[in-house]
Amino acid sequence: MSDHNPIYHLKDAYFFEVPKAFWRHDWKTLDDVPQFLRDGRADVTDVAEFTHAMDGKILIPQPFATLDSLYEKKTGFAISKYMILEVVLAAILLLLFTRLARRLRTGAAPHGAFTNLFEAMILFVRDQIARPAIDSHDHGHEHGHEAHGRETPGPPSYADGHGAPALAGVGGPAVVVHHEAHDGDRFVPLLLTLFFFVLGCNLLGMVPWAGSPTASFSVTLALAGVTMLTVVVAGMLKFGFLGFFANQVPSMDLPLPLAILLKPMIFGIEMLGLCIKHLILAVRLLANMVAGHLVLLGIMGLISAAATYSMGMWATVTGISVVSCTLFSLLELFVAFLQAYIFTFLSALFIGAAVHQH
Repeated sequence: MSDHNPIYHLKDAYFFEVPKAFWRHDWKTLDDVPQFLRDGRADVTDVAEFTHAMDGKILIPQPFATLDSLYEKKTGFAISKYMILEVVLAAILLLLFTRLARRLRTGAAPHGAFTNLFEAMILFVRDQIARPAIDSHDHGHEHGHEAHGRETPGPPSYADGHGAPALAGVGGPAVVVHHEAHDGDRFVPLLLTLFFFVLGCNLLGMVPWAGSPTASFSVTLALAGVTMLTVVVAGMLKFGFLGFFANQVPSMDLPLPLAILLKPMIFGIEMLGLCIKHLILAVRLLANMVAGHLVLLGIMGLISAAATYSMGMWATVTGISVVSCTLFSLLELFVAFLQAYIFTFLSALFIGAAVHQH
């Protein structure tokens, strides 16, 4: 019915957990208890034991699956806690950026903390991640100059030739900002989606009783799969189907017999490396998110361990643990932003490698 092993708090589950006082079950007979719970504890014949164990656990309805336990499905398509959290997060991001887009579309200067915060983050992803990682090395740099012989009244323009936000100037003579075409701008929408989705999933881990979807390997693997699919599709669109695979082998001036021997081996290694580096992209995000949660659980577990000793020992350990968890939670907050940045930057690097000749 329930498991007190702290590791289960990191797993995806088919229930939401809240304080027991907020959610009480009122099962009267064993027939009211879900079948999978009774199957898991056939030795329990007292409905009160089921009720006590499940208080505070809100079971997620499963119209398309049958469960084997609170953490494992038996058959069908099961709706898990992380799935619901991801859908809620996607809806929140959709509402936030729809509102932001409406404000920026007017071309007026940004007002308020909300618009300035998100515009700064968007420009950071575009200018510090997408363009440096994906643009070719011989790319021109954007430049600006003051318009000669005229002044443009009214608010400055915030849209360049590609529709990306770009502050042209505030007050005084109009400043016309010219932008070179950037290869990375085509992938900014995808990278923004990855960055804010990963960041949101990471931050959900800081919300009590919610959990971080990025602590699930299936989630991080799916995110890495999106990056790999983009790499393959973008490379094929640039070089063609066969050209993409040919581009995986670096250009080498080799004698024909040696090329026949080495190039197939290099091609195999490169294709294996293509899969491995995206798998590592998923694993590193998972490992970094799980590691922090495990440390927090370990520190809090010291309180329970100290409860078997004297009151003085328990009070001392509790005080140290609470302070330690508070400080470590601040570190976790930093890690949430850092890992979102690293995941997005590595994705941009992989895409950049796919759309340029080796």
